[in-house]
Parts: sequence; structure tokens; C-alpha cells
Amino acid sequence: MPGFIKPQLATLKSKAPKGDQWLHEIKYDGYRVQLHLNRGRKKVFTRNGLDWTKRFTEIAGALAIPGEAIIDGEVVVTHEGRTNFSGLQAELAAGRQGRLVYYAFDLLWRNGDLRKLPQIERKQLLLDLVGENDIELPVLYSEHLTGDGQKMFEHAAKLNWEGIISKRADAPYKSERRSMGEGQDRPAREVSCRRIYQRSKRCSCALPRQEGRQGLGLYGQGRHRMVSHGIKPDQEAA
Repeated sequence: MPGFIKPQLATLKSKAPKGDQWLHEIKYDGYRVQLHLNRGRKKVFTRNGLDWTKRFTEIAGALAIPGEAIIDGEVVVTHEGRTNFSGLQAELAAGRQGRLVYYAFDLLWRNGDLRKLPQIERKQLLLDLVGENDIELPVLYSEHLTGDGQKMFEHAAKLNWEGIISKRADAPYKSERRSMGEGQDRPAREVSCRRIYQRSKRCSCALPRQEGRQGLGLYGQGRHRMVSHGIKPDQEAA
């Protein structure tokens, strides 16, 4: 089983995608976290590869899964129905874990490497893994919808969510980020659409690196927060 795997990230692009080939998830305002389960041994890594196992012992303890698995997801704290990043920082600073929730959105390894499998297959394997092992809070599976990403993004903005993440259903998992201007004619494979600001309706999007660009994000002007209903932000200070 490998060590820490660099996460799939996003760079700026212009618009949320539409079409049934896209899966759309709600974007959370929290810490990106990678969980490693190795035959009873558990480790928790931040998006930069720091070992934060001691900070997230309750989340790791909830994943009583046999064999090997690497799960990608987000740790959040919710307040009034939305994820709250300052609240998460306060809980961690105080050494408290009771309000922490982990939204699992991808399965990178399950007794073997899954990263070359299509996104939709990895999500199904993750859902099966959670269900078959009776995983409960503080761990939740991140649900998704299909269809018009721009409409979902606009709806998310009206509800004061941080944004959405859109992923190509057929995309493999790619760790690197594609820089702006590189391969602009190639179709996106994963799109992270995030609304950070609430006063302007203007937004931009982001796509991650590697052939296919793994992610895309929407940004506006003025600070926005997010709802606690399944999926992923990729902020982390560590």
C-alpha cells in the first residue's frame, strides 16, 4: 500500500459544465483529509501530507474497515446548516473532536490501486465500502447529482453554499494540477466550482492538472459559506 497520495486539485477556468457525463457534489468549507486504513492501522493526512492522525482520532476510529483502503474527503464543522471553517479551526485549536464530520468523496485504494478506474465506479465502490461496514457518524458518504452544473451552482449560491464540485463520471484520479493556459483545448474531466464571494454574481471556474484536467472551480467576489450536505472543499492551512 502506498504512502500519502497528492490530492487532485483545481485551477481557474470559465464555466460550470453541463451534461449527464458530469457528477455534481456540494463543496464544503473545511480541511481536505486523506485516510489510510491498513489492516487495523490508521493514518490521517492533510492535503499537504502532514500526519494529523492525533487530531482526528474519532474519525479514524469510526472507520472499522478490514484490509487496505485510502479514502479522500473533507473534515468540516457545521453551524446553522452550513459548514463553518472558522468553527473548524476553533475546534481544532481547542483539541475538541466532537463536532467534526468527515465527508468521504473518493476511494483511491481498496486492496489495490483504484485511481485508473472511472470516477463513477470509484464512488460506487466507496458507497459499498461504507454500507457494507456499517460506517456511521462522524463519517458520511458524499452524495452527488447529475445534470446542468451551472444551474446547480446558481442554486447553491442562492442557498448561500460555498459552491459545487463537478466531476467527469469517466475520469481517473489525477494528482497534479494543470497550470493556466496549458492544454486549453482539452476537455475538462473534473470541475470544482466554488463561490467564495456573495455580493457579485460574476464567477470563474477551475480545472486540475494532467491530461483531462481533473477539476474546475467557480469564484465570485465577496465571502461565501457552505451547507453541510455532502461534498468537498480543498482548503487547508497545514
